[in-house]
Amino acid sequence: MELIANQRCFDGEQRRYRHRSETLQCDMVFSVFLPPAAVGRAPESVPVLYWLSGLTCTDENFVTKAGAQRYAAEYGVAIVAPDTSPRGDTVPDDPDGAYDFGLGAGFYVDATEAPWSQHYRMYSYVSDELPRLINEQLPVDADRVGIFGHSMGGHGALVLGLRNPEQFRSISAFSPIVNPSVCPWGQKALGQYLGQDSSLWQQYDATELVLQTAARTPILIDQGMADNFLGEQLKTRQFIAACEQAGYPATIRMQAGYDHSYYFIASFIEEHIGFHAAALVD
Repeated sequence: MELIANQRCFDGEQRRYRHRSETLQCDMVFSVFLPPAAVGRAPESVPVLYWLSGLTCTDENFVTKAGAQRYAAEYGVAIVAPDTSPRGDTVPDDPDGAYDFGLGAGFYVDATEAPWSQHYRMYSYVSDELPRLINEQLPVDADRVGIFGHSMGGHGALVLGLRNPEQFRSISAFSPIVNPSVCPWGQKALGQYLGQDSSLWQQYDATELVLQTAARTPILIDQGMADNFLGEQLKTRQFIAACEQAGYPATIRMQAGYDHSYYFIASFIEEHIGFHAAALVD
């Protein structure tokens, strides 16, 4: 890990690191906020949250727009924000330069189809390689971990959390893509990363996963009712129906007047961090 930026923030530190990822076969950059207890001469081990961003984002969008550092400092939790895809001159991109596939659009899956399979393995990067690196080199408690995200990142948070209940003790999301198997964004990405056999897509579909899991990891979702993507892309109603069918006690809040932007995230980020902090208390 190479430290490439470090700013004092709410008596903690907002850091940025670069490292070589063997999983993604490229150099990666990620951001970390450490609360006051985790910095200084005698740093304490603190709970850690992983934030997954949406289409077109890097690690910096959440760090600069969400206003999360104040509340992470108050609740005493670290926040790790990885990039949304592999990067570099050797990493393939959408041939048409579309925003919803390729660079900035890794969809948090492990691709199996060429040419994507060499680099696009964001599921393994977020669930394995990055946490191992963080746990080894930063003062975080590997047994107190939550995951949250926005849009494509909300999809990633739900999938990673539902598939790994022993690793992630809490899950939350803003405006998540909850049923990618049946929406245009998801069908495009999953079809190219995983192939056209749609039965293989279900392992990355939160609406399918919530019907299969026996775990009951706490889930909080906020969805804006003025979100232009709600009906066609996000499919929140399908996830609500699946939770009701499965008897999964998720908290899903439809927020009147809010859209898909970071203004929405900033409005409720304190509640999400507080939700995770409560779930991660030993």
